[in-house]
Amino acid sequence: MTLIDSLRAEAVAAPESGIVAVVNYGRTREGMIPLWAGEGDLPTPAFISEAAARGLANGETFYTWQKGIPELRQALSRYYARHFGKTFAEEEFIATGSGMHAIQLALAAVAGSGDEVVYLSPAWPNFAAAAGVSGAVPVAVTLDQSGNGWSCDVDKIAAAVTPRTKALFVNTPSNPTGWTADRETLQAILNLAREKGLWIIADEIYALFHYGHGRAPSFLDIAKPEDRILFVNSFSKNWAMTGWRVGWIKTHPELQQVFENLIQYSTSGVAQFMQRGAVAALDHGDAFIVEQVERARAARDLVCDILGATGKARFTVPQGAFYLFFTVDGITDSRRAAFDIVDKANVGLAPGTAFGPGGEAFLRLCFHRRLDQLEEAAHRLARWMKTV
Repeated sequence: MTLIDSLRAEAVAAPESGIVAVVNYGRTREGMIPLWAGEGDLPTPAFISEAAARGLANGETFYTWQKGIPELRQALSRYYARHFGKTFAEEEFIATGSGMHAIQLALAAVAGSGDEVVYLSPAWPNFAAAAGVSGAVPVAVTLDQSGNGWSCDVDKIAAAVTPRTKALFVNTPSNPTGWTADRETLQAILNLAREKGLWIIADEIYALFHYGHGRAPSFLDIAKPEDRILFVNSFSKNWAMTGWRVGWIKTHPELQQVFENLIQYSTSGVAQFMQRGAVAALDHGDAFIVEQVERARAARDLVCDILGATGKARFTVPQGAFYLFFTVDGITDSRRAAFDIVDKANVGLAPGTAFGPGGEAFLRLCFHRRLDQLEEAAHRLARWMKTV
């Protein structure tokens, strides 16, 4: 028996990230325009970094509140009051070591070995992988795509539910498709969850990256306090804090002790000085978010115009998030295409094969970058398309 044979089967089966594989292949190339990862190109704003630096200088390097310092949980309450028009007590928030950590804790709370968790695909691959590592079974339900864009057939979700189903994972606005659920779709999903006694893990990380009027629709618009919904979120996208690894869970106050215990047995809490930066982001970062969204809107329109003019790229203009998920006429193997694009166009894209069922023929482009760089990348891609 080899060493690897003695590990848990679920750990061994954890898939290599199809995104990271392309990143590792092309990251050191001179002149590479990296549009493969889900982050912008701006560093964290100074008002956030300086708040964290003050905390560090003040000696905030000891163990702290495992559920998050009171100031952070109070700032989250103010954030939701401003953006969602809802009043929540600080006891409804738990600080986590990233949005990914929030998802892991949500899974740990609601699903175990052999349980099923239904999710919408194409999807950010980390959720399904995390469910598998936990011993749960991820069950994909594909979004529908037509000339009218991406849509969710709630009847397909209902058909995927079995006696072993414990939860539904819903990411809207969606990474990678940009699909954004309307209020009616959210209500239908919530009605199904209520009928079947299921939990909803709601990933609304891109709620403010919405190109309609105001933020995207949210389960918070229709939920009642007793609904079984765990909201997982992150500081990464709104405030250019991807490397900080700080997130949160919004849940019913009755569950706070449970999640505080799960924090204890995973990370034992987020560093206090980092939480100071998170407080600054929440309380003083609304203008930065508005600037980011408008910058992303202009970038989206630029990329769509250039790639659309090729006559070979097929896509739905995304309603939310900051990704263009597109196909290219004549391309069926997006993984091979992503490596070919690195070699011939010096542009880094994520292959749709990384995003599960329904994504195989697509490529994902993160357009949350400065316009001159995106324009150059789009023209490189347009030239590459002429060769296929």
